Amino acid sequence: MVTALIFAGGTGQRMNSRSKPKQFLEMHGKPIIIYTLEHFEYHAAIDRIIVVCLPEWIEELKGQLRRYGIRKVKRIVPGGGTGHDSICNGLEAMRTLSGDEEIVLIHDGVRPLINDELITRNIEAVQKYGNAITVEMVRESVVRSQNGESIDDVPPREQMYVAKAPQSFRYGEIMRLHERARRDGIKSIDPAHLCSIYQIPMHIVMSTKNNLKITEPADFYIYRALYEALEGQQIFGL
Repeated sequence: MVTALIFAGGTGQRMNSRSKPKQFLEMHGKPIIIYTLEHFEYHAAIDRIIVVCLPEWIEELKGQLRRYGIRKVKRIVPGGGTGHDSICNGLEAMRTLSGDEEIVLIHDGVRPLINDELITRNIEAVQKYGNAITVEMVRESVVRSQNGESIDDVPPREQMYVAKAPQSFRYGEIMRLHERARRDGIKSIDPAHLCSIYQIPMHIVMSTKNNLKITEPADFYIYRALYEALEGQQIFGL
């Protein structure tokens, strides 16, 4: 079994949208979260989807799922106070459904510019290596500073990557890591960070281009332009 765990529990404070959380903002009349879910809904290898959602928006999400024919969503669970908590809530919701060897792809609800190939490569990497962290090479130099005022060093750019999503695992392994983090009082930025804390080897999967996370207003307009460009390529056969 392969499960997609989509976390969409953020309030989107940096988006400055007072009416809707960022995952429910619409492009061409369709919420961003639906664009994301459709990739997993239509992928033949994905058996089910679990969504972590803001509690007060769960009913809205259910209505949107019906409207757009998203049928693989088996559970919608409330989000937590942080991204770490939301992922943990989603993993807990899978406990009665999943065995340790089941593959789970953890993905941001506001990261809609992925494709079937990236999902497939994540699944294949977990089958072969035990996990998969989607990354993208950095395009500019990265500097490191401990005090935020002076630069300590500039790592070689060819060794630097940005962690993206999906981030994929065997269910048993990522669940045990979250249980360990709970006991230790640790909250991570994302599953890759959690693996790093506990020195778990991670396997790289290269991201598709433009795997954008919609966090700020500019991201939304970039996403709209990229989506319309991709749509134009299909229409005109470019």
